[in-house]
Amino acid sequence: MTAALTLEQIGELAGVSRSTVSRVVNEQPGVKAEVRERVLKVIAETGYQPNPAARSLAGQRTRIIGLVIPETAQILFTDPYFPRLIQGIAQACNASDYALSLFLFHTTDDEVALSKRIAQKQLFDGLLITATYIGDPLVEYLLSSDIRFVQLGYNDNPQVNCVDADNFSGAYQAVVHLIRLGFRRIATITGPMSNLAAVHRKDGYLQALGDRGILVEDDLVATSDYTQEGGYQAMTDLLQHKPEAVFVASDAMSLGALRAMRDHGVSVPDDIALVSYDDLPLALLAEPALTTVRQPIKRLGILGVETLIDILRNGAKPPRRIILPTELVVRDSCGAGRRS
Repeated sequence: MTAALTLEQIGELAGVSRSTVSRVVNEQPGVKAEVRERVLKVIAETGYQPNPAARSLAGQRTRIIGLVIPETAQILFTDPYFPRLIQGIAQACNASDYALSLFLFHTTDDEVALSKRIAQKQLFDGLLITATYIGDPLVEYLLSSDIRFVQLGYNDNPQVNCVDADNFSGAYQAVVHLIRLGFRRIATITGPMSNLAAVHRKDGYLQALGDRGILVEDDLVATSDYTQEGGYQAMTDLLQHKPEAVFVASDAMSLGALRAMRDHGVSVPDDIALVSYDDLPLALLAEPALTTVRQPIKRLGILGVETLIDILRNGAKPPRRIILPTELVVRDSCGAGRRS
């Protein structure tokens, strides 16, 4: 007796993916007519008979949204950005009667391998992925699959559904604020250049200086990693070059920068003014309170879920690409009140 063919085998014979075969078998949209005809021809020639029980399950929704965070667990639980983001995601899932499943990874290989396994088992209806590094193969894999996903963070590929804050504009207005206060030697502590948000915030810094005719000094640009420890080390290095002010690309790094300046006897904002980015709760609790760019982190999570649900209901075309505005919140660390 000949063993029953699987969807994978039908896909190999037709030159398509398993997911495409599944869509044809279950009479789902999103398959080109010529591809559908080719799959149906293979099915007819092989006498393939879909399993009724499996077919029934395939047409059902799990009511589960997966959240992929391609960071180590340590970063997840120490970076205050993620709890706020997850709060918004969970709130939106609850409001729409979806469960949330969290997937954490330590390496890129883990990301792709596990994503393939959970996709084949249909453990979720769609995925949210937090901002990955540039060229992450996980995104390329998801694009080549039929998995519906939204990236929480900008992606240069116009086919990727994404929701993000306007990182360039936020950084630009932060640096322009410092220039208007009279500062010219303005340093920056960036995030890792493998991350698009960090790249765009650096670009905003550079553009603001260039538009005001201020020469960019390489010694005043320090690259870090969004952590307090990284901010401490970067600020320690920058102090050797005596900046008048500094734009720090995250509140977490700003806490480290403040500590470094205290340890070196530098007063903020009397000796060096500081503007940060995020407006997390810790920004108000810092000493001095941080002037910072407010990005709507919780709203990003909510919109990510709402966008994904819209895609699940109405299809992936056209791609959804949502950029939210940011807002500069002026507090003590920039010294605005003392220079007015």
